[in-house]
Amino acid sequence: MNSESTCGLLQTYEDKIAVGDLREDSGQRKALGMLLGLEVKLALPEARGAFFGFKKNAAAVPGLYLWGGVGRGKSMLMDMFFAQSAVRKKIRKHFLEFMQYIHKQMNLARKEGVNDAVLPVANKVSAEAKLLCLDECQIDDIADAMIVGRLFKLVMENGTVVVTTSNRPPNDLYKDGINRHLFLPFIELIHAGFNVCEIAAGCDYRQDRLSDETKYFVPANPTAAERIDEIWERLTDGPCHEHTLTVNGRSVTLHQYCNGVARVDFWDLCGQPYGPADFLAISKAVRALIMENIPFLSRSNYNEARRFVMLIDALYEAKVRLISSAAAQPEMLYVEGAGSFEFARTASRLREMQSGDWSD
Repeated sequence: MNSESTCGLLQTYEDKIAVGDLREDSGQRKALGMLLGLEVKLALPEARGAFFGFKKNAAAVPGLYLWGGVGRGKSMLMDMFFAQSAVRKKIRKHFLEFMQYIHKQMNLARKEGVNDAVLPVANKVSAEAKLLCLDECQIDDIADAMIVGRLFKLVMENGTVVVTTSNRPPNDLYKDGINRHLFLPFIELIHAGFNVCEIAAGCDYRQDRLSDETKYFVPANPTAAERIDEIWERLTDGPCHEHTLTVNGRSVTLHQYCNGVARVDFWDLCGQPYGPADFLAISKAVRALIMENIPFLSRSNYNEARRFVMLIDALYEAKVRLISSAAAQPEMLYVEGAGSFEFARTASRLREMQSGDWSD
């Protein structure tokens, strides 16, 4: 089962170096070695027994927690591993999207009169995936923090192997969060049930993918608006109209929409009480999003900044083209206050989303 997939994973990485898509990187090599080792373990007879339901065996194959700074190749390595893995039942999702799915399934379970909604949902996840790959593990929501420890414990006890990436080491997850003591069992679970691998600091590979075509305009002034008008006309080629999405029984309206392209002001989306589900729905409804007038972000507009981070994550995951105007370059938008550390990932993604081959 495994020799071909491990060779394929290693060869894919070597090929990327050979053609210049990657440079030799000791941190990535370390993570690649752990992924190769995990693939070997997934082929062991005891792992197969857990996969086919012969027995529960959470200890047979530990999970893998890859963490490091933005642009270090965590998601790339995990996606290469996922693509090459011979495990038949496997799922790859952004962590944000996965938790939205979990909450939806728990609500359905409660409607059926189930008191402990976590248990049937965990069983459902394990039945659907024996390999679960989750990108960008981060806990910002108290509702997620309350259930994530027990959820993953049950999933892993059912024999599902979890691989996840994060910008933070396990001990820094949900740092300074409300009732953080209720979240600590999840951190303990990571240390007990995962191999933790840091991809040490190095260059941000996303920065190398930029093109000369401007899609991010600074500052957000009348000149930027004129340039964006030209792009809007070129992308839409026709009259615009309102496009309303229904998300969990609520309406989310894009006031300017044409041919899969939406044009919004920052406050149209990030100034509204929208959440992950809304941004995921928007990312699925558009092929390009034009967002104007992104302001400086700080503790004074923390809620709006947090929504902007969630929006960019959703657009990035869905490979949506982004054209925008802003008060400053991505790295200078959010330089102080709560959330500035996490924004480094968003700034890096904003850079990558300007590249010529983005969404191709």
